[in-house]
This record gives sequence, structure tokens and C-alpha cells, in this order.
Amino acid sequence: MASPSALSSSLPPLSQQPPPPPQQSSSSSRLSPPSSILIIGSGVFGLTTAYALSRRHDFANTTITVIDRADPSNPDVFPAPDAASVDTSRIIRADYPDAAYAALAAEAQLQWRQQTHPDGLGSEGRYSESGLLLVADGPAPPPGTPVVTGTTVIDKSKLTGMDYARFSWANVLSIASSDPELAARIKECPNTDAIKAALGTGGSSGSWGYINGLSGWANAGASMAWLYKRVRAEGRINFVAGEVANLERSGNTVTGARLSDGRVLSADLVMVSAGAWTGRLVDLTGQAIATGQVLGYIDLTPEEEAQLAHMPVILNLSSGLFIIPPKNGVLKIARHAYGYLNPTTLSTSPLGSSVTAPAAAVSLPLTTLSDPTLQVPAEGAEDLRRALHQMVPLPSLRDRPFSKTRICWYSDTPTADFIIDYHPEYKGLFVATGDSGHAFKFLPVIGEKIADVIAGQCPPEFVGKWNWRYPAGDAAIKAVITEDGSRGGIPGLILSTELGKAMN
Repeated sequence: MASPSALSSSLPPLSQQPPPPPQQSSSSSRLSPPSSILIIGSGVFGLTTAYALSRRHDFANTTITVIDRADPSNPDVFPAPDAASVDTSRIIRADYPDAAYAALAAEAQLQWRQQTHPDGLGSEGRYSESGLLLVADGPAPPPGTPVVTGTTVIDKSKLTGMDYARFSWANVLSIASSDPELAARIKECPNTDAIKAALGTGGSSGSWGYINGLSGWANAGASMAWLYKRVRAEGRINFVAGEVANLERSGNTVTGARLSDGRVLSADLVMVSAGAWTGRLVDLTGQAIATGQVLGYIDLTPEEEAQLAHMPVILNLSSGLFIIPPKNGVLKIARHAYGYLNPTTLSTSPLGSSVTAPAAAVSLPLTTLSDPTLQVPAEGAEDLRRALHQMVPLPSLRDRPFSKTRICWYSDTPTADFIIDYHPEYKGLFVATGDSGHAFKFLPVIGEKIADVIAGQCPPEFVGKWNWRYPAGDAAIKAVITEDGSRGGIPGLILSTELGKAMN
């Protein structure tokens, strides 16, 4: 087996840019790099940040440790198999109504397209540029209605699915405007007939949309394995398999984490990037909440897969329903919705909570790791079936049962902006969460951005978007419902209630 240094030299860097040299600006000088960093969670935020920090000169003498709930049957593989970042597929798109996210995603797409070398991120089937058909329901704009390009949406809460689609169209047109060849791959679908023709399955969805040939999808599980291999190859990062029970602190300073087996890991800086599990460790009241999203998988024959081989990803922003093109004989149907809540009573209150345990109830993930018999609720399965009938109406698939279903857990914020910031009340604590179901595509670039924030240099375009939003104990805080124009379904569904309905 090759040594870590040998492996590292054989792999191209995650970013196209070399590691930044020691910073001399006044903003970076405010930070004295900690002697040790503990990163809780090895999903996209955690693993990419560990990688970015390990390559920065300022952190050359910093010990970096990553801890996560590894698979008990395979403790040397991260992240855990029920993590949101581990799946057959995730949409890769720059199609955002907010120009800041659109530009960052376009930057990431450059690396997803690296397919000429086996070690490139997009190689070996990890990325497929199938195109994305983005549609919405409701009154369609008149043909030829102009759009304003380069839009940054300020109040996302007032967006409809149609607004989201229209603003996204404007932004991807702006990004591609300097290259006529790229711009030609983005085409309006002004009515249902045009949508049906672009989809190519005989089905349709929505009343208006556009197809962006520059977007596609990634094999999420394979991409995370690719990333984990690179992080390991750095030879600088310690991995610990275990479950964090609570954060350790001295006064208002976080000093480490206590594991469920009693071990304590200490560090000068603790970064919590545990995705939908973050709320178990840090009080996120009013800022983020864990929501469960339904996914279904249907096995196809080789003939059926061939029939659908040239379809794009289709996403209806009004219903949240989407389908990703088949691969290896499997078709995935899913819903990007308000999601299910799973209120869970904790024995230990999360840090910063004003509620004393065991009364504290937080929505936390329920997955097949803790309940191997878990299925998606009937309500969700029926909605997935509706998407299949509308979008891919092959007669042979109409009543075919799902070969597998899954509940994927988001960490949702009210605006779908990430939370990437130091905790305002606890020293030594940094939080990176609030993926809101759209973080995976940023895998090639988000670690560097998080590392910038740790160093006191939040990208200007994300100042105010990624900040810690509410002071602890703010009485005006309301329940978190993501309203950015992209969600379908019904807000506030309780998972146990919906599962109970399926049994009646």
C-alpha cells in the first residue's frame, strides 16, 4: 500500500488553485490559528473543511481531528452510510435565483467537469452532464417576457416556484452570456408541449420552464469516497469513529466533545458540522431544523433504461418532485419538500438551550441505522408515484413497487442559506450547518470558503447570508419553515404521525 505522501502526490488538488500562502491582511491577522481543531461530522461541510485547512500554511502546525458516526461494520469509512451526502445521486446545478449561489455553483461545476483523468472529480461515472429541466406550475409568463440577469434575491420568502425558476433562468443565462456556445445549451420551454419535448420520456410536468444543458447530476456516494481518499492521502488528519454525546465547556468556552462511550476529545476550536444531527449538540432554535425527505428507487430492465438514457434531470419547483436519469438499472424519484419533523426528547440539552432536559425536544433524524424496518410514509410514497406517472409514464413502470425507499435528512434554515459562523456566545465554537438540501453540489469549493470564514474572511457576497442569525433566547423566534420558492408538500408533518397512518 502506498504511503500517504505517495498517494497525495499522485492525486491532483481538489481545487484548481494552489493552497493560499500565509495571509498578511489585517482581517486574517485577527486570528491566531488554533493548535488543535476538532471537526464533528464528515459530510460535505466537515470533510472539505478538514481538507482545506490541512493544506493551508497558517494551519501547518494545527492538529486536525474529524469524528463521525462511522458504520459499525466498516469503521474506517466516513461518513456514516445514513448521511445525506451518501446516496446514488445528487443534482449538480448553477440554477439559483440568488446570483451569489449561482456563481459559486458555476465555479464548482468547473471541477465536476474534470473527466479527462481517472482521478478527476467527474471521472469514472461520478458526474453526468445530462442537463436539467427546471419547471414550475402556475400561470406561465407571456412568450418573450424579458428577464433581468445577474439577480440577487433579497427576500426569498416571497418567491413562488415560478419566481425561483424565472430568476434561475436569468442567472444561468448571465453566467453563460460570454460564450455563445454555452448560452445555446440553455433553452426556454414556454409551455407544456415544449417541456414534454425536452424531457423526452412521453411525460411532462409544470407549465413553464427551461432546460439547462450545463447542469447534471453526481453519484454522491462515489464522490464522497473520492473525497475521503484525498483527505486520507494528506496524512495530516486524524479520524475517530464515535458518537458525540455533548460538547464540553469551561464557562463560556467550548473545550471539546464527550463521546457516548465516555471518551473526551479536547481541542482549541470545535467545529460542529453534523448536518441534520447538529441540533442535538447546539441549540438551533429558530435557525435550523432537521427535516426528512422521501426518496424512492425503482429497478429497471436494460430495455427500460435504454428508453430513458437521454432524459435530463427534471425538477418541479412548485411540487418539489424530481427524477434523476437512471444508472445501473435504477431510477430515482424524490421530493424536495418542507419535509417531516421528528421531535425527539433529549436526555442532555443542546448547548445554549434555555430548556432543561429531559423536556428539550428537537427534531432529529430517524434512519434505517437505528430502525432497519423504516419505510417512507404512505403520503410520501404516493407523491413519488404521482411524479413517476407524470414525468416517466412508461406503462411497465406504472405499478412496479419501489425496490428501496429512504428518508434523507436536511438541516433546513428559513431562507435556505447555510449557517457558517462562529457561535456568538461560546468561544472556541464554530458551526457549519443548514445545508437545506442543496449543499452537495458545492463539494469542490465549499471547504475553502468555510476555511476563509474560520480565518475571519467571509466571502463578501455571503456576508449576511451565512451569519449566525438569532441571539439565543430571542422570544420573537418562530418555527423554521424553509420558504425560498423551491419546496413542495405540506409544512409541519410529523413523521411518527404519518408512519402511523400507513399502519391503519
